Amino acid sequence: MPDAAGAGQEPAAGDAPSEQLDRPLPEGVRRRVVGIAADALGAIPPGELPAGLRPYAKFTPARRAKYAATALAAALDAEPVFRVRIADRLRLGQPDLVKALESGAVPAAADPMDVAAAAYLLRPAGWSRLVVEAGDEVERADAEGAAAEAARVVEKLQAELTEVRAAARADLDRHRAESEGVRREAESLRKRVRSLESDTRRAQAEARKLATELEAARAAAAAERSAADGEARRLRHRITELETAAEAGRRSAREGRSVEDMRLRLLLDTVLQSAQGLQRELALPVAQLRPADLVEAVEPGSANPHDVARRGLAEDDPALLDQLLAIPQVHLVVDGYNVTKTGYPTLPLEQQRMRLLGGLAMLAQRTQAEV
Repeated sequence: MPDAAGAGQEPAAGDAPSEQLDRPLPEGVRRRVVGIAADALGAIPPGELPAGLRPYAKFTPARRAKYAATALAAALDAEPVFRVRIADRLRLGQPDLVKALESGAVPAAADPMDVAAAAYLLRPAGWSRLVVEAGDEVERADAEGAAAEAARVVEKLQAELTEVRAAARADLDRHRAESEGVRREAESLRKRVRSLESDTRRAQAEARKLATELEAARAAAAAERSAADGEARRLRHRITELETAAEAGRRSAREGRSVEDMRLRLLLDTVLQSAQGLQRELALPVAQLRPADLVEAVEPGSANPHDVARRGLAEDDPALLDQLLAIPQVHLVVDGYNVTKTGYPTLPLEQQRMRLLGGLAMLAQRTQAEV
């Protein structure tokens, strides 16, 4: 039997004809063996590990068991030296179990999975039988657990079925009660309909009575309307008489106004005749000189800069208008419809006027010209 110093050799039991499993390693035993190897992998120097396991040497045991499970299982099956090193770590962790297995005795209180995993790693005589028996024991336990779970599920389903049946009976009773309520309500509605039919007949009789009264009221209203029409004609005749009298009053007022106008015209003629008499008495000569004759002529080279700027400009050039509006106390006269019907003839006349007035208001504010 090897010790720590002989970790690189097979155990003594391995000198016997090697045993082999006649079927794959049970899954439960495989997981337990991989867990043991994952825990022990960190204590082995990386240089002594199989090449396929060296990338996982720095992983935590849990990550090794998760990501290196296949590599660990393959190394344990194909690398006897690596399996012996894991077995040596197992000797340190579970010395009683290892000693019992190597002596050929299986502890009665030991977990079958621990026994099978230790037997697979140590490979004592009869280890394959222990592994198979442990796998069978686990399968039986799993089968019993599955049967118990199935029985529990069946009991749960039966309880749910009982509850569903009870709920169905309750729903049926409720529907029956609702149906009875609907029947009673329908009977009440039928009685209500009969009562409404009776009320409708009474209402129709009342309507016929009211129609007769309405016809009589219409006849009375027609008589009153005839009387009102006669009174209206009398009032219109009176209005005509009053309008005739008012027109006669206005005519008299216009005649009085004509006398005043005649007096005013006589006064104006007298003033004009007096002015003509003064003109003949003073004998003023006819003026031969005009105001334009007093304006000095513009000599060549002395023209106003504004006059020079206007040369070469078209009549509709905006720059010409700006120059004209720059003259102090200028007056701007606008032919409104000529501008609007040339600039925006499709607009209605009211909008044309409003648009032109808005533009001229801004122009007057900017140039201070009288528009």
